[in-house]
Amino acid sequence: MARARDDEHRSALDERMRLDKWLWAARFFKTRQLAIDAINGGKVHLNGQRAKPGKEIGTGAKLRISKDQYMWDITVLALSGQRRPAAEAALLYEETPESIAQRQAEVARRRDENSLALQPETKPNKKDRRLIHRFKRGPE
Repeated sequence: MARARDDEHRSALDERMRLDKWLWAARFFKTRQLAIDAINGGKVHLNGQRAKPGKEIGTGAKLRISKDQYMWDITVLALSGQRRPAAEAALLYEETPESIAQRQAEVARRRDENSLALQPETKPNKKDRRLIHRFKRGPE
């Protein structure tokens, strides 16, 4: 009888997981501490509301993640307590088509901005660096 309850309790735990651990396992953040900092900083919303790192999530949860000027709107499809390769981690969630389009538009916009910036032909040599430093310091 006790064994059946333990198995039932274990299966119930398998259906829930800490938010910070899932974000780490799904490869949104390199470490759990970075995931915790993002959650505490309001960069992760669970079902439209701010959450705490220890908040338990399950399949079907809706997450909105902001990281480095990019946004993901995802639905949790599966839980994993282990950090797996990126191809397997991508199976843990499903991103909305609008989110994909918005992120790709942001990538294209940033690429266009960088292509418009003037790129020097060569790196500055020692003499050029001295002149740059002198110019930045201003008249003495």
